[in-house]
Amino acid sequence: MSERGRPRAFDRDVALRTAMQVFWERGYEGTSVSDLTGALGINRPSLYAAFGCKEALFREAVALYSRVEGAATEAAMRDAPTARGAVEAMLRNNAAAYVHPANPPGCMVVLSAAIGTPETSEVRAFLADIRRQTEEALRHRIARGVEDGELPPGTDAASLAGFYSTLLSGLSMQARDGATAESLERIIDHALAVWDGAGRGGDGILTGGSLGGWGDGASAARSADEGRIGG
Repeated sequence: MSERGRPRAFDRDVALRTAMQVFWERGYEGTSVSDLTGALGINRPSLYAAFGCKEALFREAVALYSRVEGAATEAAMRDAPTARGAVEAMLRNNAAAYVHPANPPGCMVVLSAAIGTPETSEVRAFLADIRRQTEEALRHRIARGVEDGELPPGTDAASLAGFYSTLLSGLSMQARDGATAESLERIIDHALAVWDGAGRGGDGILTGGSLGGWGDGASAARSADEGRIGG
């Protein structure tokens, strides 16, 4: 066979990363098989031979995303010396990734299949399970903070993990809507001030009360803002 007629080598790893970017940008339902074959530079039979089907390719792409982009959250849960430090690292590192110019904005796991038709319910359940795993890891880290004496006895680790997990999803949406890194950082400052203020008050979000610590948290957030403005 002449060199001109020889088929170009297919790099499956490169193709998977490209597919990840397409799904990340357009979402699961918003990405057609034609979009994928066009981005990967292959025909449909080749795509099916390499990955099985669109859903199988998506699941592999999400697994790749979790290994690459999800590493920041895993490292925060594992390496930060305190529960608060783990939460802060998780929020700030992910916020920076959400607005990195080399990638589509936001989180692929949050945004790629938030809503959809009944036919894609299994895909949405798959992504929801990944988000629950992240929240559960956060709950375990906060519970460890309680055991270590960093947080007061009676701290509602599940609610606190849910609060910051919800915030993380919100940061993703903000990034997709065009928020800047600076605006995301300010949101995180306020969220951490809630932790600090509630902890001083001994009530509210940490202990499962009626969020009585929000007032102190707001004051701390204002102080943080004043410090930034003054700086």
